Amino acid sequence: MNDKHSHASEHHHHSSSSTNDRVFNQGADRLRTPERVERLEIERVVNSSLEGKKIQSVLDIGTGSGLFAEAFHKRSLTVAGVDSNPSMVSAANNFLPDSVIKLAPAEVLPFNDKSFDMTFFGVVFHEVDNYQKALQEAYRVSLNRTAILEWDYKVEDFGPPIEHRLRSEFIKNLADEAGYTNFSVIKLKSLVLYLLDK
Repeated sequence: MNDKHSHASEHHHHSSSSTNDRVFNQGADRLRTPERVERLEIERVVNSSLEGKKIQSVLDIGTGSGLFAEAFHKRSLTVAGVDSNPSMVSAANNFLPDSVIKLAPAEVLPFNDKSFDMTFFGVVFHEVDNYQKALQEAYRVSLNRTAILEWDYKVEDFGPPIEHRLRSEFIKNLADEAGYTNFSVIKLKSLVLYLLDK
């Protein structure tokens, strides 16, 4: 069933809408492969993100296909999401029909100040265009906490190359500049969870 070649050729001329849908869904499926889901340690990340604070609402920034948003939703939290990729917004909408998922970049969140108890970046913070602005926006719309799940700063045979990974000190400096008063680091199997509390 490994027909990589036919998929590759499909990408070049997607005039028909059915091909478009297939390409989009492939994108969402790639974000939900068993290996990736296992590496993300979703349950543990969700537990740790919620620990020690009263959190009832979460904004998942760069939600992708809504993997983390879905996990927070299963905890009976009010969940919203943003993504700058329209195909991901529609994928997330499929997985989370009851939630508000908007098309927006991390740097300009279409929500009022303190709209959410917590904001969350699930392995997307390293991809934002402007780190300072993205974190200031997360700070603005959060009441209590921002949780940032990121790749460890080391060379590994999975995930992005080292030059796309962020050092803990870098994230801590950004957190201080944005006004967070508390910064803690939780080391997971292959990822790092940063908790930035106001």
